[in-house]
Amino acid sequence: MRILLTNDDGIHADGIKSLEKIARTFSDDIWIVAPETDNSGASHSLTLSDPLRIREVSDRHYAVQGTPTDCVIMALRHIMKDERPDLVLSGVNRGHNIADDVTYSGTVAGAIEGSLLGIRSIALSQAYGFETNRSGIHWSTAEAYGPKVLKTLLDWDVPASTIMNVNLPDCAPDRVIGTRLTRQGKRDQDTLKVDERVDARGRAYFWLGFQKKDQVLVEGTDLWALSEKYISVTPLSVDLTDERAFSQYKSMDFSS
Repeated sequence: MRILLTNDDGIHADGIKSLEKIARTFSDDIWIVAPETDNSGASHSLTLSDPLRIREVSDRHYAVQGTPTDCVIMALRHIMKDERPDLVLSGVNRGHNIADDVTYSGTVAGAIEGSLLGIRSIALSQAYGFETNRSGIHWSTAEAYGPKVLKTLLDWDVPASTIMNVNLPDCAPDRVIGTRLTRQGKRDQDTLKVDERVDARGRAYFWLGFQKKDQVLVEGTDLWALSEKYISVTPLSVDLTDERAFSQYKSMDFSS
C-alpha cells in the first residue's frame, strides 16, 4: 500500500514523525509532502497568487512552500503523478481538531483535498489542553493507538468521499478508555479571545487564542468523547448543504 503523509504543522513537526511511525506499521511505501512552515489554521486554502516551491528534504520527503491543500495537490499531480497513493493520512496534528475546529483546520483540509482527488483520506490529531503544555503532548498515545484505529477503519468499506477525523485524548496511553464513533460537536465560541498588546513603538497588535471555560458537553459528540478520554472518530463530508433547511425551504417561490 502506498501512503501519502501531510500535515499543517510543517515538515519538521513532531506529529508528522509520529505519523510516519504509524504509517510504517502498514507499509514501507511512504511519501511525505508537507508545508515548509507551520500552516495551522490555514483551513482548505490554496495558493493562487504566488508560485509554489518544492524542496526535497530527503528520499520521499518533500517540503512545499504552501498550504496543506497545496501539498496534496502537488503530491498527486506532480511528485507522485505516476505513483498515485492508495491512502492519504494528515497529521498527527499538535492539538485536537473537533467541533468548529474542523472548519479552520489545515490538518482536516489535507484529508479533504485527498478525498476530493479520489483518495481515501484520514485526519489524525493528538489533543492537549490547558494542563498540558506543548512540551508534554502525549505523542505516545497517538503512536500506540493510531495503528489500531487505522487498521479498523481500513477494514471498513468507506468511500473516498468520506473523511474520517480521528482525535486522540489528552492523556497517557494507559488512561485511554476506548474508541467511539462520534458526531461533530458545537463549541462555545466565548472561549475565543482577542489578546491585545502594545509593541515597542507603542502600536497595538493582537493574538487570537482560547481561554478555558466550562462547556455543556453532549454525549456522542467529539467534544464529549475527548473529555471522557475516548478516542473520537467522526465521519465528515465535504457537502455542506444544510439538509434540514433545504427541506424546509424547497417549496418556497423565488419569483414572489
